[in-house]
Amino acid sequence: MSQTILVVDDEQSILDMLQYNLEKSGYEVVTAGNGLDAVKLAHRHHPDLAILDITMPGMDGLEVCGRLRAELGTPVILLTARDSEIDKVVGLEVGADDYVTKPFSPRELVARIKAVLRRAKAPTPGNGGRLALGAVSLDPLKHEVRLHDIVVNLTAKEFTLLEYLMRNAGLALSRNAILDHVWGYDFYGDPRTVDVHIRRLREKVEPDPGTPHLIVTVAGVGYKFQME
Repeated sequence: MSQTILVVDDEQSILDMLQYNLEKSGYEVVTAGNGLDAVKLAHRHHPDLAILDITMPGMDGLEVCGRLRAELGTPVILLTARDSEIDKVVGLEVGADDYVTKPFSPRELVARIKAVLRRAKAPTPGNGGRLALGAVSLDPLKHEVRLHDIVVNLTAKEFTLLEYLMRNAGLALSRNAILDHVWGYDFYGDPRTVDVHIRRLREKVEPDPGTPHLIVTVAGVGYKFQME
């Protein structure tokens, strides 16, 4: 059964080009020219992945991305002519899986789509037993994290990241090692996604995210879960 991709862009020429190349690669394609229609189509078709242009009138791609991630868990690749630092960071903040800057090669985009879809369907790494380090406990079977016995709501990626850090507590883990384990060896996106997810994780498990003492930065290396 072919996978369905939702493509959203307010430029018809780009929609036509993407639809042609994606259908040629074996995907079912649903298109929308604005964010509002995109959300409606996503709820109707439940696409396996969405490609969203950031700059659109009305509801832009960032807002659509946030809604699709929150409401349906749809993997998202952002497509934009922008190439600034802030745009990339904001894209990662709202949950984008990857970020492609125009102009782009259709072949490269298809490769990134395949990589994101593989990661979305891959089993969650680490199926060991329950972990308890200080005030934080993590139960893989229940997919549950507690802080001082209060349930903490984490995304699937945040859960996998925290589990990896806790199972290697006390060890300095490089960003590349974290990317390989949590996102997969075929990750094409921005390595700073690790920093973004670490920051969001700290906001949920650290008493004082501005001065973290559980998930600490190791200068020049990456991060580690500090054993108390």
